[in-house]
Amino acid sequence: MQVVDLSPEHERVYFVCLEDWSDEVKEAGDHKEQWYREMTLKGLRVKLALDDNGQPGGMIEYLPIEQSHAEGSDLNLITCIWVHGHKKGRGDYRKHGMGTALLEAAEEDTWAKGRKGLAAFGLFLPFWIPSGWFKKHGYKKVDSRDGIQLLWKPFSEDAQPPSWIRRKYAPEAVPGKVVVTSLLSRQCIAGNIVHERARRAAAELGDRVEFRTIRIDGRDAVRQYGAWGALYVDGKKVRTGPPPSYEKIHRVIEGRVKKLA
Repeated sequence: MQVVDLSPEHERVYFVCLEDWSDEVKEAGDHKEQWYREMTLKGLRVKLALDDNGQPGGMIEYLPIEQSHAEGSDLNLITCIWVHGHKKGRGDYRKHGMGTALLEAAEEDTWAKGRKGLAAFGLFLPFWIPSGWFKKHGYKKVDSRDGIQLLWKPFSEDAQPPSWIRRKYAPEAVPGKVVVTSLLSRQCIAGNIVHERARRAAAELGDRVEFRTIRIDGRDAVRQYGAWGALYVDGKKVRTGPPPSYEKIHRVIEGRVKKLA
């Protein structure tokens, strides 16, 4: 196994989070690539774990926390760490140390860049980026919001702990219309899929539906809108994890349209 910086050779598979076998990720559009191109100019770093055949099996991305959806300074924040765990495509790479190797590489790079620590977010549930995994690697919880823990590992005594940005967002209503609002972070493939499905459904349901896109790419946007990725239909937040099907999103919007009659 080898951990390497992302190179043009592997960009395409990175843009679909190593799931190039999946038809679902084709719905995500090119938002991830756009985000990557912009954020590399602001300090985004991406590393891949390659198996003995040079095949990417895991990835990690991290950036200065000042460019993220959390409050903090002089830290880096991991926006995603993922080891391919599906039987389809390249197969299941879990339990082979790739995640640990990626995390250690990010820590070393963060330290070498003179940052004072590395932060990450984790879920209580074990199905994706569990917070307990980071805790096993020496990270400590410093904040929690909506079931998502913010953790960190300081590298210096004067490092200051990060925190979540807290602000509630209420989309504006439009008389006689159903308003579908997508807070689009572009960083997450799952969020991009939800955005594109909602955009398509809104367009199909005609001019009684107004679709709005608000890009949530960094701290300033999150301070204003209070979320780093969400979908609202007439001000009500739609549950989007894991991504609901196009049919389900269509039914939610159509149900609101019928109530206009």
